[in-house]
Amino acid sequence: MLNHYYAVIMAGGGGTRLWPLSRQAQPKQMLRLIDDRSLFQIAVQRLAEIFPPERILVVTVAKQAEELRQQAQEIPAENFLLEPLPRGTASVIGLAGIVLRERDPQAIMAVLTSDHFIGNEEKFRRLLLAGMQVALDGYLVTLGITPTSPSSGYGYIQRGEPIGTYDGLNVYKVLRFKEKPDEKKARIMLESGDHAWNSGMFIWQVSQIMAEFARQMPDLSDRLEEISLAWNTTRRQDVLDQNWPSIKAETIDYGIMENAQNVAVIPAKDLNWSDVGSWDSLFDVLSPDQDGNIVLGEGHIGVKTTNSLIYVKQKDRLIVTIGVDDLVLVDTGDVILVCGKSEAQKVRQVVDQLQQEDQDYV
Repeated sequence: MLNHYYAVIMAGGGGTRLWPLSRQAQPKQMLRLIDDRSLFQIAVQRLAEIFPPERILVVTVAKQAEELRQQAQEIPAENFLLEPLPRGTASVIGLAGIVLRERDPQAIMAVLTSDHFIGNEEKFRRLLLAGMQVALDGYLVTLGITPTSPSSGYGYIQRGEPIGTYDGLNVYKVLRFKEKPDEKKARIMLESGDHAWNSGMFIWQVSQIMAEFARQMPDLSDRLEEISLAWNTTRRQDVLDQNWPSIKAETIDYGIMENAQNVAVIPAKDLNWSDVGSWDSLFDVLSPDQDGNIVLGEGHIGVKTTNSLIYVKQKDRLIVTIGVDDLVLVDTGDVILVCGKSEAQKVRQVVDQLQQEDQDYV
């Protein structure tokens, strides 16, 4: 069945989570933070042993498509599916679903992210192969990241009774999906031992997920079917443009998964995973120097500087830090961000404010 297995990479996100480096014109997935490859290129290349380029689809928006195509020229141009407007992950998955259903009625879809770090790529591929087998047994599969802390930044998945073992990996029924908790609730869930972080990665038969769209999100399903009828005609873009703006923005979690039937979770242990969701999360994926610092760029001199992250974009720029600890300092040339490492998640609030004020820095 491997020749019916397809990867769908969601790559249409805007630039907020690593602002001011990540912007709408150059969102997180396009950034080169880990090595000389972008997070998107890393996401594509770690799939190579399972998915040839013709079985990788990328869903994005038009303003990002050209750069992504340049970064992954091996993927056929027709495999880049363009949303006219961002409408949440439910519509992204639905669009990929109607395209794959037309190409291959037996298609199995792995829904993957374009901007996460996964250190243990071999384990990740093993999870994808096991997930395919679970999906063939009639389940909607999600990968649940084993929590390493009582984080309030992720949604949680509570597992129920075991389904079985696939390639040595235990698989469980899902009891429920839970919204991002406060720290107290997160600590209780961590201590219970039966909760996982919601990774946002899923595996299912296309026919099964499309049936769930018809059952749970009939308005979206109707519009997808109308788009599907026009997809291989000259009317494709017109029909897409006519229908897409009126689609209600919704995530796959709220729109489908919370009330879906036959949902399974595979606990993803030892994956060395990070969603690279803030500047401080880079401490989970990059190796600090002997003072606990991560310095990206060459223009920095530190005196008694510890446990800090400094990013300097311009080569002719010098940043000096003296006597600081647990600091995040990011200089992109037009913006300087300075915050405590523990406050890095609040960057999103700044971006929201800039958008409300119609500023140019987003």
